[in-house]
Amino acid sequence: MKTSVFLYPWDVVGDPDAPARIADLGVQQVTLASAYHSTRALTPRHPARRIVTAEHAAVLYPPDASRWAGRALRPYEQAWVASDDPFAEAAGALAGAGLDVHSWVVLAHNSRLGAEHPRTSVVNAYGDLYPWAPCVAQPEVRAYLVDLAAEAAVREGARGTELESCGWYGFAHLHAHDKVAGVGLGDAAQYLMSLCFCGACRAGYAGQGLDAEELGAAVRGALEPVWAGGGAPDAGWDAVGRLLGADLAAATLRWRTEVARGLQEAVAGAVREAADPGFQVLLHADPAPYRSGANVGVEPGHVLTVADGVVLPCTGTDAVREAVLGPFAGRDGIIAANLTVVRGMGGSPDTLERDAAHAASLGADQLRLYHGGLASGPDLEAVAGALSRLG
Repeated sequence: MKTSVFLYPWDVVGDPDAPARIADLGVQQVTLASAYHSTRALTPRHPARRIVTAEHAAVLYPPDASRWAGRALRPYEQAWVASDDPFAEAAGALAGAGLDVHSWVVLAHNSRLGAEHPRTSVVNAYGDLYPWAPCVAQPEVRAYLVDLAAEAAVREGARGTELESCGWYGFAHLHAHDKVAGVGLGDAAQYLMSLCFCGACRAGYAGQGLDAEELGAAVRGALEPVWAGGGAPDAGWDAVGRLLGADLAAATLRWRTEVARGLQEAVAGAVREAADPGFQVLLHADPAPYRSGANVGVEPGHVLTVADGVVLPCTGTDAVREAVLGPFAGRDGIIAANLTVVRGMGGSPDTLERDAAHAASLGADQLRLYHGGLASGPDLEAVAGALSRLG
């Protein structure tokens, strides 16, 4: 199975040993961030630093000034890697070690954008803004994301791209110092808390025969038992219907699915138009269309007509892998199983061999390992051992 490991440019820039260390793991590819959200990242092996603080979402290359001239929504530049073009510098070093490089582009997840342009943000049924979540139904946001994808994906040294958050973002975020775990929100409450009520979405609901004011009241009413009882009902789409009503739930999902599909088609088309033939486009995805977040909800039959394949979250139990890989069984396209290999982040490098074999038995033909820069030395040793046995 072709295997790729995720990296940030700052894991490589300034560390001449990094490319060989990554190649020695036994991977063939690196998925290298070119546009990323704010983060604080450990660099446990870098010779000059231990912490990188990316203060805001930014591109890790010099953006094209002519593309963005006069536009209110435009990518922010980074200032935490000492390089004129961190992506290109890191990509060149990794290619020199014999590794393929694909770009890693985070799209609809940008807290600074929402803080500076609040009109672009998702608005929940209570009127609260989600500044980390640009509403992908808004034409201005969509135009920004499509152009960002084309620019950030097709970078010097990249032979393909992986698009994260290419769809709806919602309530779940891990925003700054999150204090949101006091009431457990399962799939159903997460969905209701992620429904957007900005002007564009209100018009979209009207197109589905819904009155936005009535829908908002229904969402708030459906969530009231969750707040009163201290928890959410069981997971799954059926639970959304039980909370909101099956007809209302289905109408909201039709609107959101229509928007997400349109964005994914536009983004993939823009990337391909900007790239040379053969440039690979993958989407970080979840096969449940109602889910939002980094792994956006998709319709399996549709997404593989748009992208060359998907990267699916496969960390955890056999049941988790069966749930996300099963809907893609027998379909044409690249099916990459994403496994976390950092123990401190809930990963299990010691079971990588078994988990990868299980994913392969369910139809996965590639692996993604999260995350080569964040993992400890023992984590990486376990990864190298597992990959050597997998062959």
